[in-house]
Amino acid sequence: MSRDVCIHTWPCTYYLEPERRWVTGQLSLTSLSLRFMTDSTGETLVSFPLSSIVEIKKEASHFIFSSITVLEKGHTKHWFSSLRPSRNVVFSIIEHFWRELLLSQPAADTPAPRTRGKELTGLMAGSQKRLEDTARVLHHQGQQLDGVMRGLDKMESDLEVADRLLTELESPVWWPFGSKLWKTPSETKAREGVSVKPSCEPLGKEGMLIQIPAIISHRTESHVKPGRLTVLVSGLEIYDSSSLLMHRFEREDVDDIKVHSPYEISIRQRFIGKPDMAYRLISAKMPEAIPILEVQFSKKMELLEDALVLRSVRTSSPAEKSRSVWHAGETSDELQEVQLPLIPQTWCRLLYGHISYIMPDMLCAGDILNIKTVCEGDSGGPLVCEFNRSWLQVGIVSWGRGCSNPLYPGVYASVSYFSKWIRYNIEITPAPAQPAPAFCPALGATLSVLVAMLVGWSVL
Repeated sequence: MSRDVCIHTWPCTYYLEPERRWVTGQLSLTSLSLRFMTDSTGETLVSFPLSSIVEIKKEASHFIFSSITVLEKGHTKHWFSSLRPSRNVVFSIIEHFWRELLLSQPAADTPAPRTRGKELTGLMAGSQKRLEDTARVLHHQGQQLDGVMRGLDKMESDLEVADRLLTELESPVWWPFGSKLWKTPSETKAREGVSVKPSCEPLGKEGMLIQIPAIISHRTESHVKPGRLTVLVSGLEIYDSSSLLMHRFEREDVDDIKVHSPYEISIRQRFIGKPDMAYRLISAKMPEAIPILEVQFSKKMELLEDALVLRSVRTSSPAEKSRSVWHAGETSDELQEVQLPLIPQTWCRLLYGHISYIMPDMLCAGDILNIKTVCEGDSGGPLVCEFNRSWLQVGIVSWGRGCSNPLYPGVYASVSYFSKWIRYNIEITPAPAQPAPAFCPALGATLSVLVAMLVGWSVL
């Protein structure tokens, strides 16, 4: 983001070295600068860009307790003390944004004298480059493993079809070991009951959408630590600086995600009878992760007042419009229809990111290019195909992920999979009793007139 957005503000005091006194005010951190405003006059006493900072330290002396010193280019030194909620919190956040800004800047053409801070920054940049190379290699290996998994999945599907065909074959007369050459349907169902049971463990490496460094606080803002946030297809993971997992949020367990600013969010999972699980994260890379979180948790995201700049910035950028969340429109009182292509089950599993999401009794359909699919209120509707000038129902609207989401097609119950169950219930269900035919009112009036005429003739 190019705009200088305010990230955080802390109450503190600033040391005026020429006058040898402390001034109370507010220390404000933006995405590009650091400034101090006095409480008495409200004027900006100190303001300098983050790129001009050479060193940030935590210092203490006999006269100055628990302070942060910022050294600028030109050997200008600034003292900040009485920081709230604590010195460690303010230091961790400022140091994070300063480091990320240095790593994102291009190298200068003219060599400059390297300080210890620049040397450490160079070492960190080299380590990050090696980690990126390793990540690319692992990503390539992951793609190869995904290809192997797709091949095994196709083989399993082919074997399952062959197994169903073989179970229908009867054994030849000369087979001495039983009445069936192959497994009986009951044995096949018993085996399937064990092997097809969905597993809660992911098959292979989960799909990682984005990973960003962050400053993490748990429940309270007085204790923070550096770490990282990982956004997965199935949820969120928060790690500390030692790559140890602090907490994993499953996708369905996240109750709300509040966006406090373009650089700060909070994630909460509610519990009954015990405290909620809540984390607050601040990161210079957060603007890159928020659009992905909107797609993953569209109904649980809440943009607070300071974060509304995200919406205005993205609506003015055509490149960002493709990341906006799709919402369902108003329902219609008229019957609607749409033509959708069927999507192979293997492709559908890849789009949803997990093999166990799409079971053998399901089929997928959706127009991904033109963004057409079913939505809420369509459940139970028929999916029909034309065969030999006749319309045959092949599916029933079941579920999906969002409305008109181009990444996820609609999922339907397969009618052919349940054909035996449907025929069985039709055979055992008695036909409803047919009501006796009733005469229409006009026919009843005509019969009444005829009866009256016959009675009159008999009297004459």
